[in-house]
Amino acid sequence: MVRESLSTINFPILASQAICRPWYMPQLRCNKYLISESAVILLLLLLPTMSATLHSLSPPLTTTADSTRPSIITSKQKPNDLAFKETPQGFVDYDNGHHEVSAKLTGIRKDGIPARYRIRVAGNRFQKDWTVSEVVELVLALDLRDDVDGLLNRWVGRFARKNFPYLIKELSQRGSIEHCNRVFEWMKKQRNYRARNDIYNMMIRLQARHNRTDQARGLFFEMQKWRCKPDVETYNAIINAHGRAGQWRWATTIMEDMLRAAIAPSRSTYNNLINACGSSGNWKEALNVCKKMTDNGVGPDLVTHNIVLSAFKSGAQYSKALSYFELMKGTHIRPDTTTLNIVIHCLVKLKQYDKAINIFSSMREKKSECHPDVVTFTSLIHLYSVCGQVENCAAAFNMMLAEGLKPNIVSYNALIGAYAARGMDKEAHLVFSELNQNGFRPDIVSYTSLLNAYGRSQKPRKAREVFDMIKRNKLKPNVVSYNALIDAYGSNGLLAEAIGILREMEQDGIHPNVVSICILLAACGRCSKKVKIDTVLSAAEMRGIKLNKVAYNSAIGSYMNVGEYDKAIGLYKSMRKKKIKPDSVTYTVLISGCCKMSKYGEALSFMEEMMQLNLPLSREVYSSIICAYSKQGQIIEAESTFNMMKSSGCYPDVVTYTAMLDAYNRADNWEKAYALFEEMEENGIELDTIACAALMRAFNEGGQPGRVLSLAKSMREKEIPFSDTIFFEMVSACSLLHDWRTAIDMIKYIEPSLPVISSGCLNLLLHFLGKSGKTETMLKLFYKMLASGADVNFNTYSILLKNLLSTGNWRKYLEVLEWMEDGGIHPSNGMYHDISSFSQRCCGAENAAIIKERLESLRRKSGNQSSPIQTESPIL
Repeated sequence: MVRESLSTINFPILASQAICRPWYMPQLRCNKYLISESAVILLLLLLPTMSATLHSLSPPLTTTADSTRPSIITSKQKPNDLAFKETPQGFVDYDNGHHEVSAKLTGIRKDGIPARYRIRVAGNRFQKDWTVSEVVELVLALDLRDDVDGLLNRWVGRFARKNFPYLIKELSQRGSIEHCNRVFEWMKKQRNYRARNDIYNMMIRLQARHNRTDQARGLFFEMQKWRCKPDVETYNAIINAHGRAGQWRWATTIMEDMLRAAIAPSRSTYNNLINACGSSGNWKEALNVCKKMTDNGVGPDLVTHNIVLSAFKSGAQYSKALSYFELMKGTHIRPDTTTLNIVIHCLVKLKQYDKAINIFSSMREKKSECHPDVVTFTSLIHLYSVCGQVENCAAAFNMMLAEGLKPNIVSYNALIGAYAARGMDKEAHLVFSELNQNGFRPDIVSYTSLLNAYGRSQKPRKAREVFDMIKRNKLKPNVVSYNALIDAYGSNGLLAEAIGILREMEQDGIHPNVVSICILLAACGRCSKKVKIDTVLSAAEMRGIKLNKVAYNSAIGSYMNVGEYDKAIGLYKSMRKKKIKPDSVTYTVLISGCCKMSKYGEALSFMEEMMQLNLPLSREVYSSIICAYSKQGQIIEAESTFNMMKSSGCYPDVVTYTAMLDAYNRADNWEKAYALFEEMEENGIELDTIACAALMRAFNEGGQPGRVLSLAKSMREKEIPFSDTIFFEMVSACSLLHDWRTAIDMIKYIEPSLPVISSGCLNLLLHFLGKSGKTETMLKLFYKMLASGADVNFNTYSILLKNLLSTGNWRKYLEVLEWMEDGGIHPSNGMYHDISSFSQRCCGAENAAIIKERLESLRRKSGNQSSPIQTESPIL
């Protein structure tokens, strides 16, 4: 068969051949381009005008022995080798610090398309000789509602079939799936289109990147209708599409079809299938595929190992991932940054923070082959966030910037979440603003983290503003966002508003989950709303929300907080009946709740049950049990529990030490209390207000009041807040030491807290000042008590009167009696008797008469000739 290119320069040659050799006419019909007879006749008519061209182009005739044989004249066109070679282009903006690098593709232009198409577009001003890259730019600049087909129909390069794969390739690399679909549909309508594997493979991969599994599967079946047989790359692409969607069973079925089609799977095929199983959390099936891969003689590579590690990570099998990593070290395959990122994530989940930091440090060494990337630094930020080291989170973020790495949206969200967990709303808002300034669009995680920050910092109104901002920015709040807003209101005691958010959540079509119920139950416990707890549990039952272990723990804890012991135990029994196994949190809530309600025997029985189930005892459980033994006077058992706690590897905290100090105080064993204080200092336990109060009591009872004042000085330096008990013990220490100067200095610290300090503490201070002869200071303190609205009772006046009488200040004595009457507190007969006796002994006749007259006036003012007898309570 004769195949010739029909460029315009060959028309005269073809015509001459038709004239000289009539037998050549069928050859023209059999040509690849099927020239009609009418076209040839037209050429014959035009032949005289083209004779010059004909003579110049016709080859010289030579006479040979084979001249009787037909000869064929062909004209070979130079192949367009440079048409599909990418030309890199760059742009640098030195002023703004921006640069852009791109690769331009020319494709087959007007000179390279067949002649008959070149004649058609010649002289048509609407037909444009664009390059492939120019067509891509023009298509992407159009809106989907615009005439994309009209633009493509003006492109001269559409007549070259070879341009189509490169056009789809460049469009798919840009990631614009809708434009790519429109171009692909237009392409299939072209007469010179031919279905090819590479085009379908690119389209399937593009659908997979956008998680359009059904469309990818549709293309897979469509290409077979066009009699385009799938190859290995096609199966890899379709398996990858199902793997991204977590449809590992579909991926397995396609793999089986591939084997039935006698197409040998490649390493990429197995890797895609392992990834499909692993991303669904089905790590066991991923291991099975890996075993089949090895059995079929296809060895795993680094990508395979990373996918298996990722499968363990997705399936929460962190220990197995670390074991697999150790086995991987024994092979010739070296881990890369992705491998170590997965290992660091697993170590963080297992709370092996030191090992994770060591791996990160080894990656930052100069000789390291695996340098940390953005994912590594993001994992490090999460690590420090879990440990509560917010300062290190910011340091890790700044270190990432110093390394020249650009943070992504996940990195920013991790830092915002770290600040949110600690209630640092100002810092979280600052990072959120920085995220916007750096050109990132906050996602739902960003907004939810900021919302949570305001909730933790007790700013529910601000949290609501952030929530409304989510809707204004055309993002849809999810169940996590609603739960964070419910917690923002509930944790601040606004239970009605929290329940309102739950109703709003349902109106927006988002169903509450068990986390929503847990948050509301915890809020009910904080607000001491017994009825509301029952209402929330009923609402959960009506909505078909099954309580899990966490929900039961929240409900039991809420009932314990409001003193509903029977209902809490009923829930616990219901939990066991439904075969939901209680954990350490369950027993911690039960034991601590029993201790708060003075049910120490029940607390000890729950501890025995907990030990029978081999559940680890937490610090709170140990502290509660020590408290229970202490309250029952079982000091030996409390001490034994404390020692058992230390031997089990559960190190005591300040709460546990405080419980033990209280036990020693109840047993009047101040020597052991002081020894325990020294142990706390050696172990670096930071004291709090309650622990300091217990220590001060031990020091006072042990006859060491000087240590009380030294401890108070240390508290001021460490900015530990003072409580009523602290002030009481300090006054007691001053009284034992007869240190009136320190007592007077204490007044300036007590004065801001006068309204909340107990009358017993203030009465003790008044008594000590009066006993020390500081009557004026005593009266000044009393005036401040009256001005601040502090509790002033009968004992307070009794202390004032006794100290005034001991100094002979009878005038102020009578004035205080008048204050008592004005305050609605009637003086006792003893008070009148004391001043009367004093007037007869020490005042002389003239002053005695004045005192007698004043006392009669007071009795008349009170309306009783004899005031009712009041029993004076002891001062201490």
